Order: sequence, then C-alpha cells, then structure tokens
Amino acid sequence: MIKQIKGLHHVTSMAADANQNNAFFANTLGLRRVKKTVNFDAPDVYHLYYGDEVGTPGSVMTYFPFGDMPRGHRGAGEVGVTEFAVPKGALEFWKGRLTSKGVTGLAEDSFLGEARLTFDGPDGDGFALVESDAQGRTPWTGADVPEDAGILGFHGARFLLREAAATGELLTYMGYEKEELSGTVTRYRVAGGNAADTIDLEELPGAQAAGQGAGSVHHIAFAVEDRAAQLEVRRALMETGYQVTPVIDRDYFWAIYFRTPGGVLFEVATNEPGFDRDEDTAHLGEALKLPTRYEPHRAQIEALLPPIAG
Repeated sequence: MIKQIKGLHHVTSMAADANQNNAFFANTLGLRRVKKTVNFDAPDVYHLYYGDEVGTPGSVMTYFPFGDMPRGHRGAGEVGVTEFAVPKGALEFWKGRLTSKGVTGLAEDSFLGEARLTFDGPDGDGFALVESDAQGRTPWTGADVPEDAGILGFHGARFLLREAAATGELLTYMGYEKEELSGTVTRYRVAGGNAADTIDLEELPGAQAAGQGAGSVHHIAFAVEDRAAQLEVRRALMETGYQVTPVIDRDYFWAIYFRTPGGVLFEVATNEPGFDRDEDTAHLGEALKLPTRYEPHRAQIEALLPPIAG
C-alpha cells in the first residue's frame, strides 16, 4: 500500500473566458491568484492558479481558459463536485454573497453531518462549500471576504462514476480508508496528511459518460512531500499495472499522471518547490511567468493572451 499521499494538491479545470474566470475566483470567492502562467502544451492559453496566501498544497484551484471552448456536459467518469472548506457558521454569509453576485445553482444540504452549500461556477462547474474545522489553515481574505467566512482550502472532491468499486480499491491502495456509505455515495479519507483529505465516490450506474469542455475538471492532483516520495509512488503504481507518465517538471511542482478505472485523470504532485520559486510572496500572481523554453517567445505569447483585469 502507498503511504506517501498527503491529501489533495490541486484541482485543474477548463474554462471559456480568462477574465470571467479570474473575476469569479478572485472577486466572488475571494481567493488569491497565486500564479499567472501558460499551459505548457498550448502557450497561447493561460494557466491560472488560485488559492490561499502562498498557494499551499490542498488549497489550489487551477484553470486553463480556452477562449470560446464549448461547455462540457456532466456525467459519469469525472470529478463532479470540487469542495472547498469554510469555517463553521459561514454558510449564511456565503449564501447571501453568492446570491447577490448572481451565482446559480445554490442549494443547501448536509452530508455525513456536514453543512454544505452547492453552487455553479461560471461555466457550469460543480462546487460546494462545506463547513469544517480550520485544522490550522488560514483563509485568504480577498475581495472583502471576512476571515471568519473565508475559504480555508479544499475539503475534498466528489467523483461521479458508473461503478465505484475499482476506484475505491485504487484509493485504498493509495492510503485512503473507506469511512462511510450514505445512499449511493461512499466517503474515503486519508490520514496523516493535509486537511484536504476526503474523496467521495458517487455511483450512478445508468449515467451517460461525461463530455469534457469548459466547466469540466481536467485532472485532480494528490500531494506528496518531495520527488523521492513521488518516485516511490510511481514505482508502486506501475508495479500494480498502471500506465504512469515519466516525471514532468511543472516549474512549481513535479508531476506524474495516470488514468483511473473510472475514467478520472489522476496526478501526483510534489509539495516542492512551491509558487514563490520565481516571485516573492507579496507579489504572487501579478506578472506573467513563462516556462524557460517559452521565454524567448514572450512578446508573441503576450500578444496572443487577453489582458486580465486585476
């Protein structure tokens, strides 16, 4: 069994419009934009990162805004809901704030004793705010969001799957423990890591397959401390039969990827070196940062990217 996984590292999704995306996460949700860079495989597309003050692993939502990309359609084989943790008692604030800003899909519920507020992102993305203990985390209080309501980081994520058993076995192999079943949803939790420690598997046997597009999660990343731990995880996964990519340098972390039995793309990312490797903490996310191989083409790339307000 793999013992190096420390919870979630980041979640990466796709969007249609960079400015709409930035406004939603930095202004509506009050997260900090901790990095403005580009897609390594398509440098004419931004890669925007949002999180807490320093982009702590377990707090970072990232996006590829692909211009006029059509919306995805929801279904089986994807991360259906990305869950953010907020302090106890904060949902009333968020219900009022999201309503005032025209956010759609607002619904209150409870799951396994936790109060939740679900809502849509600007491209139909599925999100939830879950009242949780802080567990040592400090929210980024941007856009006039008070500290007693600010987003603490991720709570976890909910996968939508036609059949959940094989993904459940994989999570167990990755160090997660099966905790509780409620209806068609099974919760898994990893011990000893960061506070973004839950994965819920919702089984939907008759659901159509998800179609990726704007509003879809591209991949979900799990955290390991360093490259040595990552190599151990890679070796263990490959010995179990998974096809895992070589280690890829993503500037702010090293990454490996593999496809799960239910269709969700997993990444395992290192906590090192972090988002302050090329910017000081006070100015994270302000300047456009380019991978080294694209730096000679900065002028052309900047001409293709739409200016982002703020």
